Amino acid sequence: MNKVNDILLKKTNTADLETLFGFQLDEDSNYLAGFTSKNPSDKQTYFEKYTNLLSDHTVNMKTIFLNSEIVGNIAKFEMEGNTEITYWIDKASWGKGIATLALSQFLKIEKRRPIYGRVAFVNFGSIKVLERCGFTKIGTETNFANARESEIEEYIYLLQ
Repeated sequence: MNKVNDILLKKTNTADLETLFGFQLDEDSNYLAGFTSKNPSDKQTYFEKYTNLLSDHTVNMKTIFLNSEIVGNIAKFEMEGNTEITYWIDKASWGKGIATLALSQFLKIEKRRPIYGRVAFVNFGSIKVLERCGFTKIGTETNFANARESEIEEYIYLLQ
């Protein structure tokens, strides 16, 4: 397994969205994430949503670069009064430590605490990322996962 020593987080801009949209089309990625959009291939809806998020002052969205190439994104957002974290890594870059490194760097920039992370129960890679970055599992919920068209268990993690 190739490990990554350095990545760069840059403020996401609209030019990044084309590449990021392509990443979320992958079926395996959607299956693991579980809680995705109803129709990941709807490009117009994707661009409308993320263009709006880029102008939302409560959202801190960064694009993850490795060797000047976009490999994913990471963001802080507010949901139901809680600060939450989300990230998406291109499937071609899985298993290289990018998500852990990106989250670790992001948490130095995004100081708001507590911060929550949520993960589908079978997404073992993302579970490891959260735990390596100091998050603690505090509970579970059952929610509808669009990617699976059924309810699944979601683990809730917290970083104080």
